Amino acid sequence: MNLTAADGSAITLTLQLAAVTTLLLMLIATPLAWWLTHTHARWRAAVTALVSLPLVLPPTVLGFYLLVLLGPQGTVGQWMQQLGLATLPFTFAGLVVGSVVFSLPFAVQPIANAFAAIGARPLEVAATLRASAWDRFWSVAVPLARPGFITAAVLAFAHTMGEFGVVLMLGGNIPGETRVLSVAIYDHVEALEYTQAHALSAGLVLFSFVVLLMLGRYGGHWQKEAA
Repeated sequence: MNLTAADGSAITLTLQLAAVTTLLLMLIATPLAWWLTHTHARWRAAVTALVSLPLVLPPTVLGFYLLVLLGPQGTVGQWMQQLGLATLPFTFAGLVVGSVVFSLPFAVQPIANAFAAIGARPLEVAATLRASAWDRFWSVAVPLARPGFITAAVLAFAHTMGEFGVVLMLGGNIPGETRVLSVAIYDHVEALEYTQAHALSAGLVLFSFVVLLMLGRYGGHWQKEAA
């Protein structure tokens, strides 16, 4: 395959980014999905649209505004500098922030759909048995929504693995720090190194196929309903 040490570093960095992003997304998406499923607040539609925005925005647009917001002249960037912290652009932490924002709908929507599919009846039955709201969530809702959690985790991990626009805008192309797999493929194509680009791309194609296979087998997709 003639892959370089830099390619190996890019693969490792991408796997680390996907793992950290997926963990954070599950922590963020679970309460957010629960709130979106059960709230009657007037701003629910606005929050839903905001969460879903990365689905329709070009990744470069999202990456650009995150770069402006987190940069030295941005609101978040200035606040971090006042606290004595380094700004996030062109760092691994910045890649994580961008990946979490970009992949948020891929985690929230499957979990929210799973919560909605449960319905109110199981939770009402648990309430009559004097289960607290916390117990109803962890003992009833979470186990019943398991396929949604599996789908969310797998999609978030896979989506992060294939990111390009956001990570390039926010992280640049620093070997060993922000040069992820998709950027490495772009570098090889730009240098007319098609053998290396093909090897990395074929690996992503195989990975994507395995992801879809896992979703079909364990995530409840495409399964026929019982008669």
